[in-house]
Amino acid sequence: MRKPSRTLVVTTLSATLLAACATSPLGRTQLKLVSDSELDQLGATAFQETQKSTPLSTDGRATAYVNCVANAIIREVGGSWEVKVFASNDVNAFALPGGKIGVYTGLLKITETPDQLAAVIGHEVAHVIAGHSNERVSQQQVTSVGLTMAQVLVGGGIAGGTVMSALGAGAQYGVLLPFSRAHESEADLVGLDYMSSAGFDPRQAVALWKNMAKAGGQKPPEFASSHPSDATRIQQIEERLPMDVPLYVKSLAAGKRPDCKRV
Repeated sequence: MRKPSRTLVVTTLSATLLAACATSPLGRTQLKLVSDSELDQLGATAFQETQKSTPLSTDGRATAYVNCVANAIIREVGGSWEVKVFASNDVNAFALPGGKIGVYTGLLKITETPDQLAAVIGHEVAHVIAGHSNERVSQQQVTSVGLTMAQVLVGGGIAGGTVMSALGAGAQYGVLLPFSRAHESEADLVGLDYMSSAGFDPRQAVALWKNMAKAGGQKPPEFASSHPSDATRIQQIEERLPMDVPLYVKSLAAGKRPDCKRV
């Protein structure tokens, strides 16, 4: 059986990439191969599974507090969102396609102000608005197809296996992880815009990540991590503050002052 030509492989991949080209909120080129309806369904399923595996908080004050902050962000981005507070010590929150937001009570111990909680929720909502889930799934699909095609071109045997192993590592550290770090950085900055527009102080995002850095354990080096280092995140946020602080001041002048009582 004759191997497919390199020209055919390149042409096939190029056509796929061009057909699914999009642009992120910060102007970055994106690859989106999955429909919004498919992602919304996946998001709804994941949200249901989370509710089955993790109990909802019965603390009415905590639920009201989280909803107050989340609703202020939601008013800026629009759409219909469902917000749930989960009783867990995990320092985490998430947002899913289809308008789902989850906040773990463990996060409330680290976020010292409503502004800091808004930074986290704004970040997670930004992932959804920016289509990062679609981009990640699409990138993984293309990487998988590319490695399969490379296997056909390289062939089997020890030499082929060695090359494929190297290609796999290259895809992980050269494509998938950097893409994830790009998503995290973009969500930080877009989320900063959301919180500022909602009337939360964007300078508190710096304090948040300093708290996170203190709370975090041993972390992998940045090149091998799906997230930027805490120092990188803080630097990027500080560089954007000259744009977002005036936006925050403008929001206050417009009467946007969320009165969210921290638990």
